[in-house]
Amino acid sequence: MDYKKNCSDTELKTEIKDIVDLILSDYEKGRDVDQMDVYNQPDRDAVKDIVIKLIRIIYPGYYRDKVYKSYNDNNRVAVVIEDVIYNMQKQIAIAFHHSPDYANASDETLDCGARRITHEFFKKLPRIREYVDTDLQACYDGDPAAYSKGEIILSYPGLFATTVNRIAHELYLLKVPLIPRMITEYAHGKTGIDIHPGATIGKYLMIDHGTGIVIGETSIIGEHVKIYQGVTIGGLSTRGGQALKGVKRHPTIEDNVTIYAGASILGGETVIGRDTVIGANAFITASVPAGSRVSMMTNNCPEQK
Repeated sequence: MDYKKNCSDTELKTEIKDIVDLILSDYEKGRDVDQMDVYNQPDRDAVKDIVIKLIRIIYPGYYRDKVYKSYNDNNRVAVVIEDVIYNMQKQIAIAFHHSPDYANASDETLDCGARRITHEFFKKLPRIREYVDTDLQACYDGDPAAYSKGEIILSYPGLFATTVNRIAHELYLLKVPLIPRMITEYAHGKTGIDIHPGATIGKYLMIDHGTGIVIGETSIIGEHVKIYQGVTIGGLSTRGGQALKGVKRHPTIEDNVTIYAGASILGGETVIGRDTVIGANAFITASVPAGSRVSMMTNNCPEQK
């Protein structure tokens, strides 16, 4: 095809119209990717804005707000709380279109359900902040490179990812469709840390460095657990596809476990006993007793010449 030949304006307009008609006709095939109901999908930018403002509510002294100005700190935070309540209700009501529990529900029912769940979520914020405070303490106690807790809050991707996940987890428990995953994927995109909102995580979680960490939906993680970069706490097999929905397919990590970089721990029946250390690059598909030390050692180093 000769791409160098000149085209008249008439020819260009005709060709563009043909392209538009081609794509529009492709939407008529009735596939999942063809649906055009854009107004019944939660707004990604609105959800991102909600997360950013929730972070400000959780850490009220660390993130400045360029929109709301106030000389009184309580007034400043109160305005942000009310703003998030309003916008969260709106997005949850939209997300309910994807829930079988709200099939064919009226707009009034959707709004009422969204209001109830939003208020229930905000009542859980003090508990979320309690857990986040323990994660902050774990990061500070476990990292000699940290010179202050403010440094951790403002710059550590691990704490950011766990904070966002604790937000998403509460919405997941309240059976909010779509939005919990949208929230955790926002953190995943920013940090490279992929924690499913369904994962159950105890207090004092420390994620160090963090890039490449994956924690699956049915994982159970105890207290005082330390996880380094590249760790996978995942499923042993997903060949069953949708038939595995609701089945525990990810490991249980008990208290006081350290998992070093690159380790993979797989399977719903796998339990890592308390006070265990998993060495770097270990591949584990069976339970490990409490107090164990698991490592992958190699002596295949090149000789020095």
